Amino acid sequence: MLKIRLQRVARKHIPNFRVVLTDSKNSTKSGRFSEVLGTYNLATNEKRVDAERIKYWISKGAQPSGTVHNYLVHEHIIEGKKINVLPKKRPIVKEVKAEEKKEEVKAETPVAETAPVA
Repeated sequence: MLKIRLQRVARKHIPNFRVVLTDSKNSTKSGRFSEVLGTYNLATNEKRVDAERIKYWISKGAQPSGTVHNYLVHEHIIEGKKINVLPKKRPIVKEVKAEEKKEEVKAETPVAETAPVA
């Protein structure tokens, strides 16, 4: 299956990406791609994509990655809703022993005060 995804091409601390068409089995770092569809430079905020070629490849069955999909929706190149591409956060679960549970229950029960209030 063909994918439209971002490929990083710059050095450290210089975020610069290509929007490429590649096979989904290729790694993003492999350097193998079929066609360059645009560029995305975060340092200068320069964004350039070939909208006609992207629409053509999507009509042929290419799937954009989540980030590219959100960018294309933002630029009104394709219609649709944005996708949440961030991973789901799971609550931190502490392992509590049975003895500690009993101690917590005892600590939560109210204790009647016997001292007189003046």
